[in-house]
Order: sequence, then structure tokens, then C-alpha cells
Amino acid sequence: MALLEITHLKKNYRSPDNQIHTVLDVPEFSMQPKEQVGLCGRSGTGKTTFLHLIAGILTANEGQIKLDGQDIQSMRESERDRVRAFQIGYIFQTFNLLQGYTCLENVLLGMSFGPGSDRAYATELLQKVGMEDRLHHYPRQLSTGQQQRIAVARALANRPKLVLADEPTGNLDRQHAMTALQLIREVCKANGAALLLVSHDRHILKSFDHCWDLATINKASKEAVQ
Repeated sequence: MALLEITHLKKNYRSPDNQIHTVLDVPEFSMQPKEQVGLCGRSGTGKTTFLHLIAGILTANEGQIKLDGQDIQSMRESERDRVRAFQIGYIFQTFNLLQGYTCLENVLLGMSFGPGSDRAYATELLQKVGMEDRLHHYPRQLSTGQQQRIAVARALANRPKLVLADEPTGNLDRQHAMTALQLIREVCKANGAALLLVSHDRHILKSFDHCWDLATINKASKEAVQ
């Protein structure tokens, strides 16, 4: 059974002049457990909207998004929150680390909706991303690349089945972007999580066995906006 199965997905927005615009129209898309998929697209093609729909942050106007057999779109908001808390990890382009918390505390917060914080597992994740010597540092004390490593560890803190990465290398130069990409892929593989990573940079996605251009799966790509 597919881990992620999307069928007949549509997302519309109403413009200031009261016109309805379809920004996403995806007839079908699927991922298998532990699969790693790259999704490429220019800025404004709906990449972030697509990830937000999968994560249950946004709701679609039509269609189904099934994660491990559960239709996210038919759920109440509280149920979608629970799925996101227990089954999905999210890596934001801007990392979204809490500046008043240490690196370890930021990772522990990724477990806050689960059955309980696991300090040993949080420490293990930070070791996997090479940040074991920065447990008690604050984000402001870290470089951009180091902050991203913390964000990767936090995304895996809830032991997700699926990790969604939204332009995770967008703030890095090419060399550091490739290093970060390798890290994300290795940590997801080691933790048995599937990975859907979106980027505007086709070059960094060449290493993926499966890579799609959003324009090929989104019939509304000419109208799409993020």
C-alpha cells in the first residue's frame, strides 16, 4: 500500500476582484514507504501550497490526500493536527527555530504532541546531524548551516512516516546545499522516513532516483502561486 496517495486534488483561491483561480490541480500523485522523491518547480508554481495540503495545514477544495490509508481532507482540524504531530515531519526554509530555546529544547519541542519527551532520542538525533557539541547553544549562536541541522533533527523528533522539506537548502550556497541535502536524505533513510523535498534548484535534485517537475503533475501550473 502506498504511504501517500493523492487523487483529483484541487486548491482554489479567490482573488481581490472576486475571481476564483485554481492554483493546484493534481490528478494523481503517490509515494511508497521510505521512498525519497524530489519535486522541482519555479517560484510561484504552488510547491509550498502542495506541501501545506499534504501536511493538513491547508484544506483542498476537491480530492483526497491519503496518508497511510487515512484521508486527511475528510478529517476535522483537530484530527489533522494529530496526524501532523505524529506522522509528519516538516523542514521549513526559514527553519522556524525558537530563539529562546536551546538546540536540545527545540528538538524536544518536536515531541511535545507525542506521548512524552525522550531526551535520549533527541540527543541521538542531534548526534546524527553532527550537533552533539551544541546541545545547549541557542539558535542565534549558530551558523545558518548549523541551524538547518537542528531543523532536520527536530523534523524527525516525532518519528514521522513522512518528512516534507520546503526549499531546505534555499538559504545555502551550492556547496553547503549539497552537504545539507545529503544529510537530510541520510537521516531520513536511517530513521525509516519517506522524504518529499521541493526545490527550485534542479541541480541539487539530480541525486534523487525519482524527481518530478511540479508543472508535469499540476494541470493548473500556469496559474499557480505560492
